[in-house]
Amino acid sequence: MFETICQTIPADPHMAPRARRIELYRRVLEGTIYDALPYAFGDERNGAGEYIPLRARRPSVRYGLCRIVVEDSVALLFSAGHFPAVVCEDPAIEALLGDVMRECRLNEVMIDAALRGSVGSVAILLRVLKGRLFCSVLETQHLTPVWQEDAPDTLASVTERYKVRGAELLVQGYPDVDPGQFYWFQRVWDGGGETWFLPQAVADEALPQIDEGRSVRHGLGFVPIVWIKNLPGGDGIDGACTFRAAIDTGIEIDYQLSQAGRGLKYASDPTLLIKEPATTDRELVKGAGNALIVSEKGDAKLLEIGGTASAAVIDYVRTLREMALESVHGNRANADRLSAAQSGRALELMNQGLIWLADNLRISYGEGGLLALLRMVLRARARFAIRVMGQAMPDVDADVRLSLRWPRWYPASADDRLKEAQAIATLVNAGQMSRETAVKSLASSHAVVDVAAELDRIVAEQDQSQQDVA
Repeated sequence: MFETICQTIPADPHMAPRARRIELYRRVLEGTIYDALPYAFGDERNGAGEYIPLRARRPSVRYGLCRIVVEDSVALLFSAGHFPAVVCEDPAIEALLGDVMRECRLNEVMIDAALRGSVGSVAILLRVLKGRLFCSVLETQHLTPVWQEDAPDTLASVTERYKVRGAELLVQGYPDVDPGQFYWFQRVWDGGGETWFLPQAVADEALPQIDEGRSVRHGLGFVPIVWIKNLPGGDGIDGACTFRAAIDTGIEIDYQLSQAGRGLKYASDPTLLIKEPATTDRELVKGAGNALIVSEKGDAKLLEIGGTASAAVIDYVRTLREMALESVHGNRANADRLSAAQSGRALELMNQGLIWLADNLRISYGEGGLLALLRMVLRARARFAIRVMGQAMPDVDADVRLSLRWPRWYPASADDRLKEAQAIATLVNAGQMSRETAVKSLASSHAVVDVAAELDRIVAEQDQSQQDVA
């Protein structure tokens, strides 16, 4: 069904196959995959009286299963209670990068990146403007990356190229363009700068000319873009789509629910069938106050759909939903089955499939995205003077060892926290764990931002207690 719907969406002959694939996945994610279908679901006949097949109608019910799976996985990845903390041997660098994440609102940026990147890939652009850091998310549909030959994990350049109407270019301040004509918009990021090109008519095959007024030379020595592949797989440029395995089943659910709704509407207003011969020539009006009078051999019936058909559709949709969520490791938990509050471990076991999905995404968007972006910030400091939280950012070794400390998947219950505290206290008292490691293990669940400062406060309180006793 997905392939059939895709054939109704106009394809740009100048668009690369990967760009076409990302566009279709993006339509599914945004719920606009049916917009190209010409008829509403309630339209049974066209203007010529011909029957309209279901595949040519837009569903009246759109469940959005793929969007639900993506939002659930991203919530476990970068929500306020699941955002990771940076770990470094130098506490000052930890505090500095924590300020960078808050200054740049990286929590919001990474959520946006994970949502858009679920189609296969996403890019994050880093800019330094007037000494401040700014991060923005770029969709990769019209981006073409090139990696260095001697370093396949390092970008050599990224080219953005897509069609735009002349009317939009006039609004952006481009003169001498035809409002009704299409133009190529193009810019390139490399290690030296961001090069813009003048709009070029689609039919013009000449080399594009550089727009000197909009081009920027930063001299960073690296491409200020982090390219993130969504999941393992893909074609080398893009990773695997999060929800590809559930698209066809999601479309089937939309049509089945639309059919069920259509059946309920027919049951509320059934079709009248009169068996000839009838004995009246007046207009027939259905209703309890309008009796139908037929001859001895005549008959009148109401054509309606029984309730068993609707119940069968709901059971079928429920089965389809279970299958689709299982295929993409979505959340299949049913809140109606929870009779009491569950521990964090019980919730993890119940949502194991969703946790597996989010765990894979931690690799792509954590180590491959957030850490790469923070290292890029440290490298940019060597070229520009940067201010973070109103203070000048000191010189930091860009190759310093960094890692991420992720919080637990679900908040621990009071009983879980008690058992964890007892276990950690036993290990510390037995000399099998340092006090610093103990505080780090409890930092995420107890809102401890600065581990070093917390250790200093613990020592100070112990000294004060000893003085009070003395």
